[in-house]
Amino acid sequence: MASGLENLKIYNLAERIEIFLHKLTKKYPVDEKYRMVDQIRRASNAITSNIAEGYGRYAYKEKIRYMHIARGEAYELKQLMIRSQKKEYIKKESLAFIEEKMVELLKGMNGYVKFLRSKAETHLTNKPIN
Repeated sequence: MASGLENLKIYNLAERIEIFLHKLTKKYPVDEKYRMVDQIRRASNAITSNIAEGYGRYAYKEKIRYMHIARGEAYELKQLMIRSQKKEYIKKESLAFIEEKMVELLKGMNGYVKFLRSKAETHLTNKPIN
């Protein structure tokens, strides 16, 4: 039975996007291997990795910081995919699917940050005063 990070919907979605894009970029031109393909793979991996690292942090402030980093990587990835379509490496339909999943991920990340902020505020207000 999965627990912890594996139950976090945004983590699972980010991981699915990462694996999908890894497979998709295998079809890119060979001369893009160390340029666009590398950037796409690194950005998609960074999203998943930063969500995981933030999840593992103790302080809410740190968790939120890593979510902000993951969000920035998601926007970078979104732009890389738009440029991939403009360069005709992927079809418009593929881009539309990826953008749909990215919007879903970004909304989920924003919701998670909002949740973390509310937990942080509750945590601060419930601390005993000496």
